[in-house]
Amino acid sequence: MSIDNKDLRTKAYVLRRTNYGEADRILNLLTPQGKISAIAKSVRKEKSKLAGNIEMFCLVDVNVHRGKGDMGVITSAKMLKYHGNLVTDFNRLETASMILKKVSKAAENSDSPDFFSVVDQALTALNDFMPPALVETWFLFALVRACGEEVNLYRDADGEKLSADKRYVWDTIESALREQPEGNIGADEIKIMRLMFTSKLSLVSKITGLADKIPAISYIAKSINKM
Repeated sequence: MSIDNKDLRTKAYVLRRTNYGEADRILNLLTPQGKISAIAKSVRKEKSKLAGNIEMFCLVDVNVHRGKGDMGVITSAKMLKYHGNLVTDFNRLETASMILKKVSKAAENSDSPDFFSVVDQALTALNDFMPPALVETWFLFALVRACGEEVNLYRDADGEKLSADKRYVWDTIESALREQPEGNIGADEIKIMRLMFTSKLSLVSKITGLADKIPAISYIAKSINKM
């Protein structure tokens, strides 16, 4: 991001678009430094230079002129990457939309630079045909981390250290694993969750036999992320 007194240039993802007036559009943008709002004037006109460059699921390079008000004005935009495969499959589109919605809400209260990285990794993976269930599960863990929160993946609901020889179930009330002999969570699932919470999606995706572990892990990811 580069900044002078009134202008800002940054990479961004569009979180939300709202038509305004006869031809304008108000955009909520996610940048490496946080969420901002800007208006794209005349963007809905056929000959607009901005049209086609500021779309959902696109990584864009934008220039925003900031005046006295809270909302900037987009003066130029260049599409850097279009995740076009997302709109050709309902499951991918639904997952991508959920990601943008949750990050938009989380970014209202935090300027964490991790939000931008999480969105970029998740949308890129979905566009490259990574299984939506895997992307969603990783994203939910990564979003909790980006918000500065922790997940209890080292001790059970009774405060005992998790053991590789025991089985567990997730206790939604305690937000912790609880020992149960026939539980669906074991050492492999715990290792994967720890990796999801700390590592990039590209690394997590290389784990062998991951598909069989995702259903149980996904339940936990959704449980800890109520936004």
